[in-house]
Amino acid sequence: MTDLNAYMTGVGEAARGAATLMAAAPTAAKNAALLALARRLRETGPALAAANERDLAAAVGAGLEAPMVDRLRLTPKVLATVAEGCEQIAAMPDPIGEITGVKRRPTGISVGQMRVPLGVFGMIYESRPNVTIEAASLAIKSGNACILRGGSEALHSNLALAALVADSLEEAGLPREAVQLINTTDRAAVGLLIAMPAFVDVIIPRGGKGLIERISREARVPVIKHLDGNCHSYVDAEVDLDLAVTVVDNAKTQKYSPCNATESLLVHAKQAADFLPRIGMVFAAKGVEMRGCERALALLEAVPRDLLKPATPEDWDTEYLAPIISIKIVDSLDEAIAHINRHGSHHTDAILTTNHVSAMRFLREVDSASVMVNASTRFADGFEYGLGAEIGISTDKFHARGPVGLEGLTSMKWVVLGQGEIRS
Repeated sequence: MTDLNAYMTGVGEAARGAATLMAAAPTAAKNAALLALARRLRETGPALAAANERDLAAAVGAGLEAPMVDRLRLTPKVLATVAEGCEQIAAMPDPIGEITGVKRRPTGISVGQMRVPLGVFGMIYESRPNVTIEAASLAIKSGNACILRGGSEALHSNLALAALVADSLEEAGLPREAVQLINTTDRAAVGLLIAMPAFVDVIIPRGGKGLIERISREARVPVIKHLDGNCHSYVDAEVDLDLAVTVVDNAKTQKYSPCNATESLLVHAKQAADFLPRIGMVFAAKGVEMRGCERALALLEAVPRDLLKPATPEDWDTEYLAPIISIKIVDSLDEAIAHINRHGSHHTDAILTTNHVSAMRFLREVDSASVMVNASTRFADGFEYGLGAEIGISTDKFHARGPVGLEGLTSMKWVVLGQGEIRS
């Protein structure tokens, strides 16, 4: 523990020193580092492949389920996607140093706000090693330093990726310590990272509910987080049924494990008899289990019985991350909004409707980080929102909300411009 304390203190001190340099780094240098990283990701060969294969073999040997093993895999497609993300971020405007809202006061001074980096953020995440690159690229462009702690199951892949990041920073004349990966699987390192306010300004956990609850409970620095992704799709009284079937299918089945997949389907009573049999057969063909209210189950009678279950009260609050969906018939838009605000996780919710007034009410009244009209909840993602990448999703209401990209890793400070004015 003494050695771990010394190691973590060294990491923290190095990050704090690097943060000072990154805050003053020219945009050209940050962009050069990102483009160098994209190049290395595309050119990387046997070393990264061998590191990733080592993690995959260990995961299979440990009996991890196939979807978890798949999350670890650094395929050429995965590497191409994160490389493209680096290039997109390099092409984006640099938010750091921007001064906005300048107003001249009667005293003669001018007052505005300047966008600045947060400083040092710590990120704790599980499984997907591509998150290492997403976090690093956003840290670089936003002028922050970061300390990364990936899952033990991806240690060798993450170390290999972190080496590419460090080499790219150095090539651009920036400090290698701007992005550091904790190189131990000792869980005590997490406890130390989240309790270092002298070195860390914010913690961002990205993983399962248990991890995020622990971080939120024990952290001594601010946390940007979301606990659940209990997302809803609501089919309104006035709707294009073909569009609704397509969108709801995608929202649930395009991929089951992400936090932005729809977990609960609400259907207005006026459309239930037409819509539910259609979506029920689509789900049944894909093996999706449907847990419905009494009225919904009565309309899903053509669905194989082994895929139907009565919904329990717990189902309305559950994030399945699996081919399971809860289904409820509602009698009004008011009931749908009330249900979502009560049972949802304030992550992402969508309405399918042709009624503009209903759409605008849904946007205003649903209390979630992302609210959508006639679109799949699967779009709630930093890359899809044009942020280049995301550091995570926030369902908090302070500082950052929704996908956290470059601006979410910055803060504003007041600046005053004067010409010798004094206060009387």
